[in-house]
Amino acid sequence: MLPFLRKKAQRVLGIDISSTAVKLLELSRAGDRYRVDSYGVEPLPADAVVEKNINDVEAVGDAIARLVSRTRPGVKQAAVAVAGSAVITKVIEMDASLSEDDMETQIKMEADQYIPFPLDEVRMDFQVMGPVEGNPDRAEVLLAASRTENVEMRTDALEIGGLQDKFVDVEAYSMERAFQLVQPHLPNSEELETVAVFDIGATMTTLNVLHEGRTAYTREQLFGGKQLTEEIQRRYGISMEEAGLAKKTGELPDDYESEVLQPFKEAVVQQVNRSLQFFYGSTQFNEVDHILLAGGSAAIEGLPELIQEKIGAGCSVANPFVDMALSNKVSGSAIAADAPALMIACGLALRSFEE
Repeated sequence: MLPFLRKKAQRVLGIDISSTAVKLLELSRAGDRYRVDSYGVEPLPADAVVEKNINDVEAVGDAIARLVSRTRPGVKQAAVAVAGSAVITKVIEMDASLSEDDMETQIKMEADQYIPFPLDEVRMDFQVMGPVEGNPDRAEVLLAASRTENVEMRTDALEIGGLQDKFVDVEAYSMERAFQLVQPHLPNSEELETVAVFDIGATMTTLNVLHEGRTAYTREQLFGGKQLTEEIQRRYGISMEEAGLAKKTGELPDDYESEVLQPFKEAVVQQVNRSLQFFYGSTQFNEVDHILLAGGSAAIEGLPELIQEKIGAGCSVANPFVDMALSNKVSGSAIAADAPALMIACGLALRSFEE
């Protein structure tokens, strides 16, 4: 089974494995308030992860080990996620009177109808979503499956890093969970039915459209902050490492903003607009009420305002930690700077508190 839907909650670390870094987040809760107990970000070697596929399990595992050693979290069980493109999901209808064991048996017997791979090559799980509208004798069941290697590469990396796998989730569901913490702080939050979340990573941008808080659409495209880093490297004749550092510190020549940064921001706007048009063209939706930016490039100064101006929808930068307390080993300024890039790690860590 792919253990991301039905296992009971237990304190876990959120471990987000992206193309350029591993992010760790540990949460606890007192009453209704969450607390960040530990967090950290550890860079990955080039090409250890390419387009969300792990190429070098040892390198990822070693990065996790360094992260665990530095952050010293209080638990060793962890949740990781596979990318949406690596998961097949389908909502099917089943007899509501069936037990979970009977549902599992029936799903396995009928799996070839839903999954285009041999059953021995996939990990599978399901969750009962509720009764079919207008027909309480039938239940809507969410079926999810991913190739075994997608799961095992991540669980093997956790093991190398000294952690135990508790959950293997899906990035879209993790984003959905973290979004519940962000939504109350968005402008006119009670009126927002459809929100487009753009997670702008180093090499990949993922669009998750949430309608009434639930994932309605996901799409990945090759575009990310690495393009800005490469342009800095090319224009100023420095190494990729130096370009990445300069991008963070802002220590660049006077023409950087007008000649390099502004064209990149315009390119982001084009990607956002193109993705939204694709979304409108392939669904019944024709507008979004708000755009939320996540990922490492989300916090570029002036980007939300430019998107709002060009697209016409309100735009904000994601920060799921606004109402959270921080342990004395967590820097408030550091986690605020990293917050947009920690949405998936946060969504994974929130698995600790599900009933």
